[in-house]
Amino acid sequence: MAIAAAAVIVPLGLLFFVSGLVVNLIQAICFILIRPLSKNTYRRINRVVAELLWLELVWLIDWWAGVKIQVYTDPETFRLMGKEHALVMCNHRSDIDWLVGWVLAQRSGCLGSALAVMKKSSKFLPVIGWSMWFSEYLFLERSWAKDESTLKLGLQRLKDYPQPFWLALFVEGTRFTQAKLLSAQEYAASTGLPVPRNVLIPRTKGFVSAVSNMRSFVPAIYDVTVAIPKASPSPTMLRLFEGRPSVVHVHIKRHLMKELPETDDAVAQWCKDIFVAKDAFLDKHTAEQTFGDQELQTTGRPLKSLLVVASWSCLLIVGALKFLHLSSLLSSWKGIGFSTLGLGIVTVLMQFLIRFSQSERSTPAPVSPAKNISKGESSGKADKQQ
Repeated sequence: MAIAAAAVIVPLGLLFFVSGLVVNLIQAICFILIRPLSKNTYRRINRVVAELLWLELVWLIDWWAGVKIQVYTDPETFRLMGKEHALVMCNHRSDIDWLVGWVLAQRSGCLGSALAVMKKSSKFLPVIGWSMWFSEYLFLERSWAKDESTLKLGLQRLKDYPQPFWLALFVEGTRFTQAKLLSAQEYAASTGLPVPRNVLIPRTKGFVSAVSNMRSFVPAIYDVTVAIPKASPSPTMLRLFEGRPSVVHVHIKRHLMKELPETDDAVAQWCKDIFVAKDAFLDKHTAEQTFGDQELQTTGRPLKSLLVVASWSCLLIVGALKFLHLSSLLSSWKGIGFSTLGLGIVTVLMQFLIRFSQSERSTPAPVSPAKNISKGESSGKADKQQ
């Protein structure tokens, strides 16, 4: 990590981790004392508490890096966003797609109840992973034999969720890179599937389970397509911390859950067809550099995240000054060494968070090339991969 970047990242990291530990502590207390008495009361409180942490990352996009997220959708969908339960199905285009989703949820008034299906290792991330666990994110191991029951139980627990929530599901199973695209293209060519150009092959078991278990209480699916214009560099966590802007285009199409097919196989095929259409749609975006079929909606840049970060900063500065005054921490070499060690730990944690978010370091979902097999075997193997 460059010295100039560290000079920015360390103070921001210190703010994020100290405030995050406070949030985690409040979440833990509420989890132990309130949740056994009333799960929905706990959820309502946690929704507010979690936002106090997650708004810091929204601030990072809105006010620090100045990333522009342009939303294209019809007025009716835009009006309903945040007012209904929704299953959000999105292509996994960049390192910060999840954070773009948080920004959209914040604009829609449901940031504290924005949930996602994540890989199991995510919940061990200091502060942010712990906060997600307290907020009922669903964590999977990418082994269907282990994940089927975990996903089913997690989805059924959302049936009595007291406020509108979004559950994000990245059905490609991993973030998009050129290497993963090449692997998906080889697999598609060998199994007779449409060869993708801008997306990976969707893994439909999780989506089918989500539809099956949520059909009775979730009215809509938001088909979200994320694209990065050619003139804009792809946003990453490192770019955000360095304050470097980007542009992200987001297209949202609302599907009624009741209009989906009834059988599991038909739902799986519906998901595959959506991604074939999404692939062609992204070709069109590449040519036109816009999602011209829908209106560009005005989302603004709310002050709430700025106020939250300013409040945390003031509390941290006042608290640090009082602590230093009472402890005389910097008056001895031992104290200076302790302080240096603390800053070093924050630096390492921030480095870990940045590296964890990078697409190139994400673990791809296993897809076999299945070369040199007969057409019948190809079809069978294709179904097995899904």
